[in-house]
Amino acid sequence: MVGEWTIADLAKAAGTTSRTLRHYGQLGLLEPSRTGANGYRYYDQTSLVRLQRILLLRELGLGLPMIAEVLAGEQDTAGALRTHLELLRQQQDRVVRQIESVSTTLRKTERGEPLMAAEVFDGFDHTQYKDEVIERWGRDAYESSDRWWRSLTDAEKKDFQQTQLDIAADFGKAFTAGLPVAGEVVQAIVARHRAWLGVGTHGKPVSNEYLLGLGEMYVADPRFRANYDVHGEGVAEYILEAFGAYVAAHPA
Repeated sequence: MVGEWTIADLAKAAGTTSRTLRHYGQLGLLEPSRTGANGYRYYDQTSLVRLQRILLLRELGLGLPMIAEVLAGEQDTAGALRTHLELLRQQQDRVVRQIESVSTTLRKTERGEPLMAAEVFDGFDHTQYKDEVIERWGRDAYESSDRWWRSLTDAEKKDFQQTQLDIAADFGKAFTAGLPVAGEVVQAIVARHRAWLGVGTHGKPVSNEYLLGLGEMYVADPRFRANYDVHGEGVAEYILEAFGAYVAAHPA
């Protein structure tokens, strides 16, 4: 039909994956406009606009539950888009300031000129992770982790970060190879990831709830998603599914 897209076509047009769109459908965020007799999902122009809103809100850092609330409360689509356009323009202004800040720092560094803090940090939000950790797990959790991180040597910090990069790369390879999330290989990666998280919690048990909460953040928050989807669009959802399989096999 004219003005209709299959899930594969819609995913390609949006620069995402069919897996991601199915995940949105499971959450009630993006239902197909119809399902064909062959079981294929089809999406109309209204679906396109809704998906655009989902992707835009995700880029602003909103989690999927919050996005669902925002979309459920919208009555005027055009008005919502105007509001979001203004938010994007504000974000654009901030990015421009960051570009200018980094350019100034580079130029002064190359010339050996003194730096000014106001120039170096213009446009940057230094508390974005701090506030989120405090909101989700409490101030004590943030302050404890902050003290632990500051206590590490540069070599220890580098090793900790490299471990995360290696794990993310292995998730990406498994995703590309199409390995089942509940399979032995992927579940071994999940176990490594959980052990890595345990280092950051100073040996305290990493609960199933904590693991799944992080997986949801990997999917919902573009700052976290970027660490994993760099290995392929949809890796974040793949990891969340793998976490779910791990929790199912290891109930608390």
